[in-house]
Amino acid sequence: MTKKVEYIQVKDKADLARDPHSKGIINHNKSAYEKAIKRAKAAQSQRDQIRDTTRQINSLKCEMHEIKSLLQELVRKT
Repeated sequence: MTKKVEYIQVKDKADLARDPHSKGIINHNKSAYEKAIKRAKAAQSQRDQIRDTTRQINSLKCEMHEIKSLLQELVRKT
């Protein structure tokens, strides 16, 4: 038989309660939680996209440097 935990309501915060055993705060607002998860995923996606774009730019820089070096070598040989 499981014992029901009596949470302590956080003053002036209808969605928050404190667990008396762990002293942790529990948010009972599921929609706020889902919004926070959605924002976190969107932020991670944006960071991934920036990281990917940065890799592509760095790759293009390397290729341009290689092309420039080859062109300079061709000019020197002629």
